[in-house]
Amino acid sequence: MAYVIAEPCIGTKDTACVDACPVDCIHPKKDETAHGDADQLFIDPAECIDCGACVPVCPVSAIFSQDDLPEKWAHFAEKNAKHYGR
Repeated sequence: MAYVIAEPCIGTKDTACVDACPVDCIHPKKDETAHGDADQLFIDPAECIDCGACVPVCPVSAIFSQDDLPEKWAHFAEKNAKHYGR
């Protein structure tokens, strides 16, 4: 089970989660060219180790375990996976 970044991240893109991630699976980072074009940050579901380190540092509470993702944001699981071509 991976973590998913949902709607509250859109327009915020605070990268505290990027810094907290021990496996570097959250992108685009501020120094990546895609950061300016992306509407939100994304977690790679194949790389996420389900540690949850990103959850408490998110200032807008946008990160959920896939099992706890609110139904209204269920499509964000697919959106995160598609970002990584998965």
